[in-house]
Amino acid sequence: MASDFDWNDIPLILSLARTGSMSATGRELGVDGSTISRRIAAAEKALNLRLFIRDNTRYQLTGAGQVFVEYGEAVYGNVQSMLLASTQEAETIAGTVRINSIDFLFDHWLVHHVPALHAEHPELELQMLADNQNVSFTRREADFALRLAQPADDAALVMRKLGDIGWAVFSAPVFADTPRERWGAQPWIAYEETLAHIPEMRWLARLEPRPRIALRVNSLSTMVQACRAGAGMALLPCIMAEEAGLQRLSGAEVCRELWLLSHRDAGNIGRFKTVASWLTQLYQENRHKLCS
Repeated sequence: MASDFDWNDIPLILSLARTGSMSATGRELGVDGSTISRRIAAAEKALNLRLFIRDNTRYQLTGAGQVFVEYGEAVYGNVQSMLLASTQEAETIAGTVRINSIDFLFDHWLVHHVPALHAEHPELELQMLADNQNVSFTRREADFALRLAQPADDAALVMRKLGDIGWAVFSAPVFADTPRERWGAQPWIAYEETLAHIPEMRWLARLEPRPRIALRVNSLSTMVQACRAGAGMALLPCIMAEEAGLQRLSGAEVCRELWLLSHRDAGNIGRFKTVASWLTQLYQENRHKLCS
């Protein structure tokens, strides 16, 4: 196999076979005659074949050259088709985009805006994968991720801070009239002790008088349902203010950063650029609901 053959010489060989003239090939490809002559000689050497012979008027294909050109036309045509199809794919707003995020951002924010996105781009398919574990963009485990902290390094990762998300105190109507100085005396819903390090739980631990924990959970959705049922007060994302059965008792007590992570190639593909713009625009449009 001619491992030294430069595949970039295929269009040059095809052009010379078609025109039979170094000068005509040079004009067609924008290459000077000496370069064409050198590259043809290098191609023949790499292939260990004589592709052309020169008579008094033009370059003629040898038998081996004719076989090469027959296959070369097919190969070059397929490459051109591949490049065109790839370019069209990159520019088309269609196909699958996988977003990985903590579930409340899906349940209480993004899903409400999906119909408008699909109305504009009906061939786009979103996959919303609820998970707060690190994902590998190098292994293409996700196209985008939304995280509440700046992530660890990943060779294929591009990260951008969208802004902040706020947490406020909520309760069922039964606790709605509780003054701030009496919060610590009320029952509270908290995360399990393995999550004591997160900002929401550190805030709760500083509350005076020290609150009585009536219920511990390991998911935000359970905390919301328990708060709505009257099991206790809870520190919940500000966006929950519109949830039925919940009373908001404070402004933002805790703020956390919201980061948008993506694969480094996302900026070159149409559907990824569209979703990145959608997520960024949604944050800006809903900033007051998310962080205050």
